[in-house]
Amino acid sequence: MEISMAATKPLKGLELVDCAKANAKQGSETAANLCGYGTDLNTFKQELQQACQDMGVEFHELSDLITDQQRPLRLGEGEIIAPESTSEL
Repeated sequence: MEISMAATKPLKGLELVDCAKANAKQGSETAANLCGYGTDLNTFKQELQQACQDMGVEFHELSDLITDQQRPLRLGEGEIIAPESTSEL
């Protein structure tokens, strides 16, 4: 679990997008707080939407900022291939 410190003033532009992206998996309330917006989710979303638009990034909701690398890997059913012992690596 990462420990993040909340911004002392509301972030704007690239800093806002970076902070929101880094905290998107924790939810809107946490991301808004850590980005300096406290409990003002409406202003947070409006500012984030404007910052994304200015950068040419499509944004509809916070989860849009979660990259594939941040998502848990979902493996389908299959066979596990592994050595039978540590000496057979």
